[in-house]
Order: sequence, then structure tokens, then C-alpha cells
Amino acid sequence: MSKFKTHTCNEISLEDVGKKVRIAGFVETIRDLGGLVFLDIRDMYGITQVVTSMESQDVDVVSHIPIESSVTVYGTVRKRSEETRNPKLKTGEVEIYIEEIKVLGKRTANLPFEVNSSQEVREDVRLKYRYLDLRGQKLQNNLKLRAEVLQFLRAQMVEQGFLEVQTPILTSSSPEGARDYLVPSRLHPGKFYALPQAPQQFKQLLMVSGIDKYFQIAPCFRDEDARADRAPGEFYQLDMEMSFASQEDVFKVIEPVMYNTFKKFSKKKIAEYPFPRITYKDAMLKYGSDKPDLRNPLYIIDLSEFFSRCTFKPFIGRTVRAIKVSGHMSKGFHEKMLEYAMKIGMKGLGYLEVQEDLSYKGPIDKFIPEELKKELISLAKLEKNDTIFFIADSEKRATELAGQIRTELGKRLDLIDEDVFKFCWIIDFPMFELDDHEKLAFSHNPFSMPQGGLDALEHQNPLDILAYQYDIVCNGIELSSGAVRNHDIEIMLKAFSMAGYTEEEVKTKFGALYTAFQFGAPPHAGIAPGIDRMLMLLTNSETIREVIAFPLNSKAEDLMMGAPGNVKREQLRDVHIEILRKG
Repeated sequence: MSKFKTHTCNEISLEDVGKKVRIAGFVETIRDLGGLVFLDIRDMYGITQVVTSMESQDVDVVSHIPIESSVTVYGTVRKRSEETRNPKLKTGEVEIYIEEIKVLGKRTANLPFEVNSSQEVREDVRLKYRYLDLRGQKLQNNLKLRAEVLQFLRAQMVEQGFLEVQTPILTSSSPEGARDYLVPSRLHPGKFYALPQAPQQFKQLLMVSGIDKYFQIAPCFRDEDARADRAPGEFYQLDMEMSFASQEDVFKVIEPVMYNTFKKFSKKKIAEYPFPRITYKDAMLKYGSDKPDLRNPLYIIDLSEFFSRCTFKPFIGRTVRAIKVSGHMSKGFHEKMLEYAMKIGMKGLGYLEVQEDLSYKGPIDKFIPEELKKELISLAKLEKNDTIFFIADSEKRATELAGQIRTELGKRLDLIDEDVFKFCWIIDFPMFELDDHEKLAFSHNPFSMPQGGLDALEHQNPLDILAYQYDIVCNGIELSSGAVRNHDIEIMLKAFSMAGYTEEEVKTKFGALYTAFQFGAPPHAGIAPGIDRMLMLLTNSETIREVIAFPLNSKAEDLMMGAPGNVKREQLRDVHIEILRKG
């Protein structure tokens, strides 16, 4: 017999009636009924009721054990009476009559919140006492699911012939889209390691090394602001790369992995693969986002040219996007949508309602010439009783705002099917974009292969060049980015030169890749689905922090451990750092 337990708190059943058992766990509740004292003992597997009576020498001890103390209980299993059965518990048919109870860890401090309570607890309090928060069933279930998903993902990759390889945590700084976390070197004064934003360069170097198919459950570190679907600090991804592979090869590998994972761990419907493929250009036009939620049936159309021929001055010379919905909306609905539009920076939200005779009713009807009204019916595929909303601004702003209005309309009209996962690929991202200073910059991953190769870089308008870059999106959440990599040194140098990098800068920042690609690098491609985001969707959690054991808060602080924190002056001296105070 184990010193502390023979069974977990979820294992005892009617088959154990009459047997001597020992369990261990935390005291969840105590009920003193004036002759009988009942305790619910909880571990990570379940709950078992234990009981003692007034005849027992332990009754006084039992009734005064602080809630959430850890205990071990020894006793005899007996069947519950019919009126005390609890069908909600796996152990609800039985209880343990206490013969011995020992407090192993007595709670001596006041609880900051009640474990497993239905009451809302501030997140900062939950994170400060995360070890208590993790005692709750919801988070424990999330962690169990996380472990099972990781095992399943790993098994699927191994089954497809991928080799798991761990890449370094301490590496060099490189521009990959976010800020690096830097680690000062003790042995090399004034120099720094960087925590990897992703194993990007290492996995490409593995391809040069002759590793055909690589994967790992990779930790990634990025000093960036938090969002509901993004954890500041660190996160994990299913990182993979393939040699002698195209975009299609990656799709064939990862689609069944995603589908099978969501199928196994969710009761929701899963849209079948192959997943729909939407170009970046079409996604931005039709959905106003490169992360479209395909559960929302609404789509956006461009009416810029049409309104250039109308007399409504606020629309003339502007990009005009429109969204059609079925049915006429109430005055209150329009007021709330206008309120939302103003909140996101719009000056108004025009609309028209289509009447039974296909005439219009709405504030901008009078600005549309009679001879153009039938054309609008055709362009927008309007039917009687439809309502069409209009968004006008610069092209970039109109695209963004239309996407937000589409999402809001979908929510307010209850059009989004919450019982389904819909995946899609966003493909054909632009290779370059103009930054805030109107200078050419990489729009996505700088290591992507341009479509058309060197010829495109030399002869096309840079802003028209597309990359073999692709994202997986599910229900409006970007799960992953991937690309066919630029493995040709000549093409790589040309692409970086167009983004303002000299060959010497490329050598300095990407020295290993620069050198390795001169030794016969194979074509290669990969992707890296975000595990935390997958779990957020699978658990229907509002934030990514609900599926991470010890997350940072939205300000990148660990409230439990007190990180980031101060260190001793001696520690700073060891790494050749001196902190200068302002003023």
C-alpha cells in the first residue's frame, strides 16, 4: 500500500464496497450535518466523498480542517444511500467511511478566491495565485487536453516520417518581425544572445544538412504586445520543414494533421479538407481581413466605380465597400450599428433598404440617379427586403473598416455558426509593401521565395510581386504562417537588396544561411501552426492565457514569480551591464 494513496479520487466504484482504501487530495467542501460530517476530497482526476460520524474520534478534527488543505484519508468503501447518490460524479454511488485522516499540508492563509467557484475573479488575482487557479477543474482539463493534443500531434508527424530535432534557445538576433528578447553574454563583453522568435534559420539549415523532414514542438519568444489570441513573451508551435518540397507538399501534410486533431478533440463539426484557398487580394476585398471567419456568410463588394458616377459627395473619390444582409433592420439596430461605426473611427454608416418593388429607402437614396438604381441591384445582387450597408474611406481604411463592420453584423444578426470549425488557406501574399516612411519592406516573411524567382524581382513592379507565402486560418484566427523558402543565394540577395539590405548586412545578420546556401541547398518549405491558438479554439477559451499553465499577463508580467524583476548589481557586473538612471 502506498503511503499516501491506493486509488485516485476518480477510481472508487461499487466494486470496491467493503474494501479498505486510501486516497489523497485537497478538501473541497465540508458539510457538518450535526451527526455526520461529509468532506469532498478532490485530486486532478475527480472527487470522492468521505464521511465520519459523531461516534468517530476524528469528527472534531475533520470538521475543523481548513478548506483546500491537502489530506490523506484511509477507510472503508460503502454504498451511498439512495437519497445521497450523486449521479454527476463518477464516484457518486459510493463514499469512504473515515478510519484515519491526516492533514498533510494545512492551509494557513486566507484564500484569495474560492477554487472552482462560478464567481468571476479578476485575472490579475488569478495569475498571482496561479497555483490555486490551476486547482480548478476547468484549467486542469485544459492542461490535460494540451498534453493529449501534443502527444497526438507528435504521433501524426512521426507517422508521416518526420524527425523530431530540438534547435537552440540561445541564438543570434535577427529581424523576423517582432522584438527579440536579449540575453547578455558573460564571456563576451558587450555581446548578446537572443531567444528565438522561431526556429526559422535552424530548420532551414537542417534542410541544407540533409534532414528530409523535420519537426519539433518549438518554444518561441517574441517581445510583442498581447492580444486575446497572442501571448506576450513565449508560445509554442508545431514547427515543421520539408526538403525538396513545394507549397502543395506542405498542404498535403498539414491539412490532415489539423483536421484529425480538431476531429479527435472537439465535438464540433469540422469542414473537410482540402481547405478552401483564398488569395490575399480576394480575402482583403471580400472579407476585409487576411484572417476571414468563413462561418460568417456575409461578404464585401467594391462599389467605388459605381459611386464615382453618383452625386453623394462623401463617396466621390473614395474607396466604397458594401455589405448586403437579408431583411430590414429596426431603427434601434441601425442606431447601434452607427454607434459601433463611430467607435471604430467611421464618420457614419450609410445604408439602403430594398423595398418590395425594388425601390430604395434610406438616407442616400436621393443621391443615386434613377438610371443607376437598377445597376446597383445587379452589382450587389440585391433582392427585395435586403439591406445594404456602405463604408467609404481610403482604400486601406475602407478595407479594414468593412471587415470590422462585416464581423459586427455577423455577430449582431446571429449569423455565425458556433458549432463548426471552418479552415481556409490564405495564399499569394505580396512579397513587399511600403513602410511608414514609404520605403520598400518585406510584407511578411523575408525568407519566402518570390513567385517568378529572380526574373520577377528584376522586371516586375515590387509591389506586384507575390510570394509563396501561406497562412492557415480557422474561424477568424490565424493558426499558422508558412512559406516556400528562398534557398537560392542570388535570389535571396536580390530580394534583400530591394528591401534596403546590403550584401554585407545579409552576411552579418544571416551569416549561417548566407554561407550554407552556397553548398547546394535543396528547395524546401514549411509551416508552424500555433499550438496555443489551436487549444484556445478547442477549449472555446476567450484568451490564450486559459490554455497556458503559467502565462504572462497582458503587460508581459509574471505576477506570480515577480518577473521581470530587479537583479543584484553583482549579477549585472558579471554580464558587463550598468543601468543608467534618467535625471
